[in-house]
Amino acid sequence: MAAALVTGLIPLLRTAVDTTTTYKARTLWFGFLAVRLVVLFVSELPWFKLDSEFSCNATARDSLCTRACYNEHFDRPTVVAWNFLFVLLVMSVLLMELFSGHLRAAARKRSMKQKTHASDGGSEAKAQGTQELMMLDFHASRSAVLFYLLSVALRMAVEGAFIYILLWWNLPRMQNGPHECTGPGRDICPGPQLCLVRAAPEKRMSLYALASISCLVMAASFLFFVYSVLHYLCNWGAPGSRDKDVNSVL
Repeated sequence: MAAALVTGLIPLLRTAVDTTTTYKARTLWFGFLAVRLVVLFVSELPWFKLDSEFSCNATARDSLCTRACYNEHFDRPTVVAWNFLFVLLVMSVLLMELFSGHLRAAARKRSMKQKTHASDGGSEAKAQGTQELMMLDFHASRSAVLFYLLSVALRMAVEGAFIYILLWWNLPRMQNGPHECTGPGRDICPGPQLCLVRAAPEKRMSLYALASISCLVMAASFLFFVYSVLHYLCNWGAPGSRDKDVNSVL
């Protein structure tokens, strides 16, 4: 499991430090992915043996009764839902990476054409072309701003769904008192059954940890979403004099 964690962290960190193409808060989003991956790994540890930590006042021969009560109590996915939403979160970041890669390739083609028509191919033009490949200029491209807002909005939607699953699906199942089996499991069991989940405080703490990170990502995403709308679309706080002849969005 530790090897899988390191394997997942290395590509994220390597992409975060790659400065071939960058944009507003790019390193922050990859940093959140790395932190989320670590917290997700640590939070899943108390849930690995959930089936064996669920017990009812049934005898050993009544394992079918315990399984029926377990399926009744945990009737919604837990760890699988967490991992699936993490994949969606990664996709929300990769969407902007694919779009910036497309803009970088288009800018490289334009730069090569300009160098071909240049008289001496001076170092100044070469330095300018290299600088253009470093940073996405959201002021020069409205489509880049809209795509950036789309990725941030998708990130907020994924985090909102994750918080809903944590607090409304998983947390109510981690109650302190015993759970009474009242569904189909009660029909299988010989008598009234009370069931408990072992190490419930650790499982609740893992839910709080995941929810805290999600709230932090949602807050940062909301702030950058509002800032991008006001600064790039409404020109709030933009420089007064800008070069109108922009040949590249990078």
